[in-house]
Amino acid sequence: MPRRRAASVSAARRGARHGRHGRLGRSEVVKPPLAPLDGRIDRFDLTVGTAVEFLRGTWPELQDVRFEIGAIPISAADGEVPRWYLDRERRRIVLFRIPIERLLPPGHDDAAHRRMAIESAVFRAAAEYVGREPWDLGRDH
Repeated sequence: MPRRRAASVSAARRGARHGRHGRLGRSEVVKPPLAPLDGRIDRFDLTVGTAVEFLRGTWPELQDVRFEIGAIPISAADGEVPRWYLDRERRRIVLFRIPIERLLPPGHDDAAHRRMAIESAVFRAAAEYVGREPWDLGRDH
C-alpha cells in the first residue's frame, strides 16, 4: 500500500506541474488579439484626415496643399497660442495638436467637443489659407 500511495502522490505532482503532455506551465503559442490602436493621437489624425478630404472635395484650391500635424508651436504671438501655421510658399498648413485639444473651455473636454474643436481648426485654417470665411465651405460657394 505505501508503494501505491507514493506513486499516486508523485503522479499528482507531476500532472499538476507538467500537465498531460508535460506542457502545463508554458504560455500559448497564439496570444489573444491586441486591442486596436485608438489613442488620442490616432483619433486626432483620423478627424483631421476626414475634414481635409471633405475640404479637398469642396475647394479645388486645396488639392495640392499639404496638411501636416505638429505637436506645439515654437512660440506664442500676442499672448495667444496659435492653433495652426500657414505656409503659402510651400503650400502647407500645419495644425498644432496640443493647443487644439488642450485649450478647450472648461466643461467642454469630452470626445464630442474635442472632435468639434479639431474640425473647426481644420476648417478655419483652410479658410484662412484660401482667403475665404469658414462658413463658405459648402459646394454652392
